[in-house]
Amino acid sequence: MGSLPRILPITVIDSAQPVPVEAGHHHDDADQLGPRSLGQPSPCSLFVDDTPINESDIAREMQFHRAIRPEQARADAARALVVRELLRREALRLGLDQGQGEGHQTDEEVQIQRLIETLVEDRVPSEDDCRRYFEQNLERFRAPDRVRVRHILLAAPADDVAGRFKARTQAEQLITELNAQPHVFADLALRHSQCPSSNDGGDLGWLQKGQTTPEFDRQVFRLRQGLAGFPVESRWGYHVVTIDELETGQAQTFEQVHAQISDYLELQVRQREVQHFLQELSERYPVRGLTEIEALAE
Repeated sequence: MGSLPRILPITVIDSAQPVPVEAGHHHDDADQLGPRSLGQPSPCSLFVDDTPINESDIAREMQFHRAIRPEQARADAARALVVRELLRREALRLGLDQGQGEGHQTDEEVQIQRLIETLVEDRVPSEDDCRRYFEQNLERFRAPDRVRVRHILLAAPADDVAGRFKARTQAEQLITELNAQPHVFADLALRHSQCPSSNDGGDLGWLQKGQTTPEFDRQVFRLRQGLAGFPVESRWGYHVVTIDELETGQAQTFEQVHAQISDYLELQVRQREVQHFLQELSERYPVRGLTEIEALAE
C-alpha cells in the first residue's frame, strides 16, 4: 500500500487557516446556541440551500475574524460559515464517514479533510516549472539585509507630548556631543539609555528587517553606516543610533530555494482548485444572503 499523499495547508476565502480548520472550527453544538430575543429564534438572512445560518451563529464566529469594521468581521464570519456548510453537505452527499479526529481536530474537520483529499488532486510542479519561477523572480530569492546597531533610548510614552519633546531635545544634544567625541557612545548609553542594552554600550547586535518595531525598522534600514544625524523616533521614545556595519543579503541559488518554490507553486495550484470546487458547490447548494452581507462591508 502506497504512502498517503503529502497534505499542504490550503486556505480559502481570505483566511489564514487551513480548509478543514476554517470550515469546521468553532462549530458549537445545537444546545450551545447564542442569546435569543424575547425567547424567539435569532433572525436569519443567510442560507445554504435550505439550511439557515442565523445571526447568533455569525456573531459567535465574528470573534475569530478580526477586522477594523464590524461589518467586515461579520462578512468574514458569514463567509467562513458558508464554506463549512458547503463542504459538510458535499461530504454527506458522497457518504464520507466521519473518523476520529486527532489532537485538536474535530470529526467534522476530519470529514472535510477527506473530502478535500478525495476531490483536489496533488500536482507537484516539475523542476522546469520551479526553475522558470525562480528565474522570473530573482529579486525575491536573496538572504535578508542585516545591520549592526548601537542605540541610546530616551524613553517617553507616545501620549506624553512634553516628555516626547524633552526626549527629542536630549537626543539632539547627545548627537552633537557624539559628533565631537564618538568614542564616548558606550559611556553615554550607560548613563542615559533606558534600554537593557545600555549595559552593553547600547549594542543591539545584528538586526534583520522585522525584528524590531515597524517604525524603528523602517528608519534604521535607510541609514548609512555611522552615527545618524537625527534622532530616530519610535513608540518607545527617541533613539540615538549608530550603524556599525551594513551587510547586503546575498543572492540565493536555485538549489537553496527549490523546495520552497515547489511547495509554493503546489499550494497555488491546489488553492485555485479549491476555489473552483467551492464555486461548483455554491451552484449545487445555492447560497442566499451572503452577497448582501458582503455589500455592507464595502
